[in-house]
Amino acid sequence: MTTAEHPPALAPLRQARQRFLTGRPLPDGVPDDVVAAWRRARFFGVRPDLEGPIRESVADPVDSPLLQAARPALTRLAPALDVERSALVLTDERLRVLWSTGSAPGDDTCRDLSEREVGHNSAALALRTRRRAEVHGPEHFLDMWQDVSAVSVPLLSPQTGKALGTVTVASGLCAGRRPHPGAALAEAAATAVEAELRARARTAERALLDAYERAARGRERAVVALDGRNRLVSEAAVRLASPQVLEALERRARAWGTGAGAGKGAGEGTGAEEGTVAGERSGLDESYRIPLPEDAGCTVEITPVRHEGRVLGLVAVLEPRSVEPAPSPPRPLSSLVGGSVPWRHAVARAAALARTAGPLLVVGERGTGKTTLGLELLDGTAPLVVDAAESPEPGLDDDDGRGETGVPAAESRWRAGDRPLLLRHAERLAQPDVAALNSLLDERPDARLIVTYTPGTSPGPCLQRLLDTLAARSVTLPALRERPEDIRELLPALAPGPAPGSPPLTWTLDALRALEQHPWPGNVTELAHLVRALASQRRFSGPVRRGELPDPVREGPAGRSLSPMELAERAAILEALRRHGGNKARAAAALGIARATLYRKLREYQGRDALTAPQP
Repeated sequence: MTTAEHPPALAPLRQARQRFLTGRPLPDGVPDDVVAAWRRARFFGVRPDLEGPIRESVADPVDSPLLQAARPALTRLAPALDVERSALVLTDERLRVLWSTGSAPGDDTCRDLSEREVGHNSAALALRTRRRAEVHGPEHFLDMWQDVSAVSVPLLSPQTGKALGTVTVASGLCAGRRPHPGAALAEAAATAVEAELRARARTAERALLDAYERAARGRERAVVALDGRNRLVSEAAVRLASPQVLEALERRARAWGTGAGAGKGAGEGTGAEEGTVAGERSGLDESYRIPLPEDAGCTVEITPVRHEGRVLGLVAVLEPRSVEPAPSPPRPLSSLVGGSVPWRHAVARAAALARTAGPLLVVGERGTGKTTLGLELLDGTAPLVVDAAESPEPGLDDDDGRGETGVPAAESRWRAGDRPLLLRHAERLAQPDVAALNSLLDERPDARLIVTYTPGTSPGPCLQRLLDTLAARSVTLPALRERPEDIRELLPALAPGPAPGSPPLTWTLDALRALEQHPWPGNVTELAHLVRALASQRRFSGPVRRGELPDPVREGPAGRSLSPMELAERAAILEALRRHGGNKARAAAALGIARATLYRKLREYQGRDALTAPQP
């Protein structure tokens, strides 16, 4: 189609693009998302008169699992393409071209379809919005695509829902015909590729399950099978394996899955923390033990699991280790379940602060485990526990069983004795009590005191002074939505013990995914209530299914999709936070907005598009 044959509807848009490129004001009626896309391209430094190849294709594309799964399906569908005037293109999650056939303007030049390289296009739009997208003629930023129409469909992982890439059909300009004539072909190609991915995943998961059942058959053994995505843990292994042991096994499985550990001989591992084996046999064909720290409490023998000629995971058999108790070892925080990085970092910082003299401030949303952490840190010292949110009624576990009656009485007893004090809900303290605590900390800066605080309304000046005093010795516990990978470890810890002769509560993979996707406004406390309710009320046997979960958990978080302008704004905010190390004040200054505006936008995007901002 020549320029003179362009549909009349595109003429105003074509003129608007020329005005944009020459720096003149735009006319009314230009779609906001198109203008935003042009501005992003200019911001990224994309030249509209781009010439020459843009990157090469992915190195060693034959090794791409996506290409291996997609090539047979795309090859079957290619004959339906008008190869003289259209192209069929496959990209990965970074929008690098893995495979293409046919002919369309620019398809031999652009081997990278990211907006940073070529500006607005249907593949980038489909990947960002996670749905089918069309871009026509002057909506593109590049000159060479002004006579091109393209439709793209995202490829989503059947297991995780993560975007793996895109399928695109590009042709001559056809903006007057919507949907794009190649839309059905693009949809069919995406469906066929996802079906192949699903079939391969099922086969691989079946191989892992078979290996697990073989290892666990015949007797009650502590067996773990994992492949970096799935984890099967026997009941005996739940009792024996610490989060650190499971993490070491996960690292080994991921290393094998990417080929990092294949073919290593003796002494060629990546370090003890990666599961290096003295005397490891080359070829990964036999079982062998891996060294673990002395405090691991078990030994581990691992066997690789192979599928279609490659190692996809491992099976580990754990055996208890008899260890002589070390003299006066530091007590681990056993009741604080979780192996995620944010959780382990927070607990480790709290434990380190608790080993030195001085007060400690524990901050977090309701239900994150602040009191549990405080009691664990003070274990063995019979602390005084006071809740500022409760009315002055007996509630303190006193020596005589009668309890204390409010903050002032507990404070006087604390001053007179040597027992540490755990003060809950500092945000609910009356002003005289806050003033008394400030005065006490001025007198005794090394006081044995743990304070929990739930942020909410703006604190008054007196409470703010207390928070400022404790800020240097404070730790913030992450919300459960910030550590969803801990949910699978929390479930057995929160479930009540099964009745004699009854199996423990287990969960289907679909139910676990629903739990991990729920935002949990009540955090661990809300999860604990759900688990206990299910354990006491369910009428079914076998694992808990998704359909048994409450409606809000089963149906997943609601929220509208972000517009292209909001997505661009969200990306700019995240980039500013990353550049400034998570400091929101500096990020707001760099973006030219007030800090309050930045906080408001973070709240608006939270939950609607999985925005997780770094913490300062």
